Amino acid sequence: MNVTFLLNGESVELRDVSTTATLLDWLRDARGLTGTKEGCNEGDCGACTVMVQDEDGARALNACILFLPQLNGKSVRTVEGIASPDGQLHPVQQAMIDHHGSQCGFCTPGFITSMATAHLNGDGDHATALAGNLCRCTGYAPILRAAKAASAEPVPDWLSAFTVPEILAGGMAGGKPPTGATVQPETADDLAQWYAAHPDATLIAGATDVGLWVTKQGRELGPVAFLNRCRDLQQIEETETGVTLGAGVTIARLIPLFDRLSPSLAAMLRRYGSTQVRAAATIGGNIANGSPIGDGPPALIALGAVLHLRKGDTRRNIPLESFFLDYGKQDRSAGEFVEAVSFTKEPDRLRCYKLSKRFDQDISALCGCFNITVENGSVAAARIAFGGMAGIPKRAAQVETALIGQPWTEATIAAANPAWAEDFTPLSDMRASATYRLDTARNLLMRYYLETEGTGVSVKEVQA
Repeated sequence: MNVTFLLNGESVELRDVSTTATLLDWLRDARGLTGTKEGCNEGDCGACTVMVQDEDGARALNACILFLPQLNGKSVRTVEGIASPDGQLHPVQQAMIDHHGSQCGFCTPGFITSMATAHLNGDGDHATALAGNLCRCTGYAPILRAAKAASAEPVPDWLSAFTVPEILAGGMAGGKPPTGATVQPETADDLAQWYAAHPDATLIAGATDVGLWVTKQGRELGPVAFLNRCRDLQQIEETETGVTLGAGVTIARLIPLFDRLSPSLAAMLRRYGSTQVRAAATIGGNIANGSPIGDGPPALIALGAVLHLRKGDTRRNIPLESFFLDYGKQDRSAGEFVEAVSFTKEPDRLRCYKLSKRFDQDISALCGCFNITVENGSVAAARIAFGGMAGIPKRAAQVETALIGQPWTEATIAAANPAWAEDFTPLSDMRASATYRLDTARNLLMRYYLETEGTGVSVKEVQA
């Protein structure tokens, strides 16, 4: 396919772009822009961070798992484009010099781009904005001091005055439905028509998972549809009674929504990958890849979410928990895709607990989500779901049964302990042992009880 975008303010037109060509490789090999570094090549270290702008604003993204077709109609700025055309430094660049924020310098270009993006967006949560950029020699203190110092400076004219041009999306010329092996549909209708005709194709939204298929596994993807221009898949519809999330809604956009509806879930989503990953990863992709350790499905299952699937013009709705059949197997036929997920609004009883070896940017050893209704001192309803405890995201059905109808007390929770082993037979792996997972799941139910009773349980709030 053909791709048109802006690179550091200049128009770039590429013909017959390879489906799996990454922005990182193209920048370094074809353009000689070697400031953008290759570190992990899987979206973890942030050395390849670039600034991407479109009609939704500016985002810091990982160039190593960003395919060139995803940039169609957008603007990209690398570290070489952060300073002004006449060489004047951006405030974050000057602050890094003033506060000695660089030693070996390998990670510095990624830090600069992340800091400049946060500066442009007025984001003062520097620790969160930079959690996806790893530094092995300087340490974070001088870098965070630099970010704080630069935050008081105005956005430079050469960035604040920038606008994204109107560029026709490749593969949709003349408003016709997409054809060919690599397409970029504009609507879910066009996607449905094309995918029904190419049921063996790969659908790519944020590429935070599929990108690794290419960079780490060397896989050939075959027919591909890039979904980032399907605006109707990126809508959040909220009514007085419920919420519908389009499959293309990014994790970053979910956070302000759940800040209002479920602060515990919002806090867990802030630990989903990094700023760069959350800006690209979508809730539909998090569900559709069927990972047993995806953090989105347990929370949505605990909310009683419904999954909306589509194949051609046929749609069907199923409980989200029914979508996951076995490890690597979902209730989705060839040519069928996730269109949306929805849930009913209710009083906020949801609590989500993510356990991992690192607080930021780590895969869950387990993620437990609890939604328990207590009426007149007894458990009236319970929805408990876990990731990392089985080959799929899974409800703790036997534990729920052991709780419902019983007094909401520590004694009831203790009596339910044997039911955990009926629900789950977890594995031991590099993240946690089976015993740890089972014991911790039991403990998290007690944590939920104590939290609902007003006892402080967050280790981040413990004070000496």
